[in-house]
Amino acid sequence: MTLLILGVVLWWAAHLFKRVMPAQRAALGDKGKGIAAVLVLLSVVLMVIGYRAAPYIEYWPRMTPLVGINNLLMVFAFYLYAASGAKTAIARKIRHPQLTAVKVWAIAHLLVNGDLASIILFGGILAWAVVSVIVINRAEPNWVPPAPGPVRKEFTAIIATVVVVGIVMMIHNWLGIQPWG
Repeated sequence: MTLLILGVVLWWAAHLFKRVMPAQRAALGDKGKGIAAVLVLLSVVLMVIGYRAAPYIEYWPRMTPLVGINNLLMVFAFYLYAASGAKTAIARKIRHPQLTAVKVWAIAHLLVNGDLASIILFGGILAWAVVSVIVINRAEPNWVPPAPGPVRKEFTAIIATVVVVGIVMMIHNWLGIQPWG
């Protein structure tokens, strides 16, 4: 459990460093991006190893009806993430589509994973996304939505969503996790 917690803490630190300590981050210059990327990668490795090694301590059981809801939420989460990059219509309505995608992802996983390790992992990432939105909104209170883009970007986001969801579900199967219900 220690590696999992360390991974979540490192995730928070690597992502919030720029916002919480802007002068120190600016002093690092361009090499700060590389340092942040390495720390984020290390945090993911720690979270994966820690999650897989954690003992299973159940707080609520997996309920079959929630698996379908999880899958729908996951499609929406991937769409939000893709829509952000494509600057689609939804990205002009939601200020933080990528962080919203992370929140939806975390909630979806908490619905179907009621063990302590899942609560630490998905709950920790959910809390990070909520705090990130608050920190960004305080630092930059005025938001100007992106300009409308071409309609083909909507289709690009939808196609990217379908492809990525399929790949992620296959990876879950490969890891021995059945996401289909």
